[in-house]
Amino acid sequence: MTATQDSALAYGGTTTISGKTAELHAVRERAVRGPSDRATETQHAKGKLTARERIGLLLDEGSFREVEQLRRHRASGFGLEAKKPYTDGVVTGWGTVYGRTVFVYAHDFRIFGGALGEAHAAKIHKIMDMAIAAGAPLVSLNDGAGARIQEGVSALAGYGGIFRRNTRASGVIPQISVMLGPCAGGAAYSPALTDFVFMVRETSQMFITGPDVVKAVTGEEITQNGLGGADVHAGTSGVAHFAYDDEETCIEEVRYLLSMLPSNNRENPPAAACADPVDRRSEALLEVVPADGNRPYDMRQVIEEIVDEGDYLEIHEHWARNIICALARLDGQVVGIVANQPQFLAGVLDIEASEKAARFVQMCDAFNIPIVTLLDVPGFLPGVDQEHRGIIRHGAKLLYAYCNATVPRISLVLRKAYGGAYIVMDSQSIGADLTFAWPTNEIAVMGAEGAANVIFRRQIQEAQDPEAMRAQMVKEYQTELMHPYYAAERGLVDDVIDPAETRHVLIDSLAMLRTKHADLPARKHGNPPT
Repeated sequence: MTATQDSALAYGGTTTISGKTAELHAVRERAVRGPSDRATETQHAKGKLTARERIGLLLDEGSFREVEQLRRHRASGFGLEAKKPYTDGVVTGWGTVYGRTVFVYAHDFRIFGGALGEAHAAKIHKIMDMAIAAGAPLVSLNDGAGARIQEGVSALAGYGGIFRRNTRASGVIPQISVMLGPCAGGAAYSPALTDFVFMVRETSQMFITGPDVVKAVTGEEITQNGLGGADVHAGTSGVAHFAYDDEETCIEEVRYLLSMLPSNNRENPPAAACADPVDRRSEALLEVVPADGNRPYDMRQVIEEIVDEGDYLEIHEHWARNIICALARLDGQVVGIVANQPQFLAGVLDIEASEKAARFVQMCDAFNIPIVTLLDVPGFLPGVDQEHRGIIRHGAKLLYAYCNATVPRISLVLRKAYGGAYIVMDSQSIGADLTFAWPTNEIAVMGAEGAANVIFRRQIQEAQDPEAMRAQMVKEYQTELMHPYYAAERGLVDDVIDPAETRHVLIDSLAMLRTKHADLPARKHGNPPT
């Protein structure tokens, strides 16, 4: 049957409604089946699922409602007039995830390699507009070869429409990009504009210029995965928030993330039933965190002790590992956690850690997620490289994000909080609603040894025993300015608490702040450091 004959089914042949319905079912069956069994086998041989199989994993069973299933391209030339498959290489629609509405589009690599043409783009534009209007999350399942070359500038204009809608939806509805195949050139910018990017090892790649172009221009030889694979973007560039070994696990984690996010910026995140007692004491915290400020420990153990059932979802786990960003629940309510990680670089703030945390704080603020900040920070990372790459500018991103956030904000100093890093990590002076500290806390401009060397430099130099004098001055500085209650006495800490009661204190405080209302000055938008 030719494409023209196929399109004319509705106008010829049988005249009964039942006959027309049968024809419609036949056309839809071809649209669902896809181009051919061989194309499906080729997709599976690469370890990749088809677009509809992926949607089936993402959405609740039987909930998917497809939009523009019978759409075809109108292009001619370059052989396109003889190939007009239904869907035009992208499946769009909506369904539910844990009973809540979610919009989705999925590239079908079996059709034109998932490449974007005019009709393909129009379908995506429509489903994006529907998601924004409905106030529901949008998930893109990406597996496409970029712009459809045969359609020229029309395909490129289609990407422009996607980028504009990504930007318009930013901070309004959650946008999640799931990379399940190649993504090159301008196509990579849409995922970069969304809130979260998921990738699958070995099968998904993202880059602006591919290995062949890199070799031609620079002479460097590199594989696709080496240039823009999942581990590269999850651990080196920071483009990807999550990386998994297979599509099934990846998509299941997308469902988990959606369960932690509100449908839009006018709602609060969904609450969940909690069997973990609110007043559960965490005696283990007394052993997890060493009193000695120079000894490392794993901050994730602290988070596990505090949150419901020890369960949390870490964002950007493999990038900027000296800071932790995670979504978790406290008494069933979603919270965002920002925490220094003493196990890596002693928990200092550097360029990448500042960017990672700033982006996370902005996301939490956009979607009404309270922020809990756990401090154990010795300062900003010193060094020529950091200064020349703009640690001031990048550190200001985190400062701006916290100062701009209007959601409930609680900070807790576990051990040490020194210098500008203490201020930037949501101190009371930049707007934290409540600030708590453990009895082991040291809040100061800098560590005792560094401070003593500056303040008592002359006395130390002139002493008969400089080392003994230095030790004496260090002890004096610690006693006078770094004891655990110094900040509390001056109102910079609201309370010094028993570490074992941390969970209870945080839950009670967040319950009080749940009705917090804060307005920013009227303005078109801020001008954050970039």
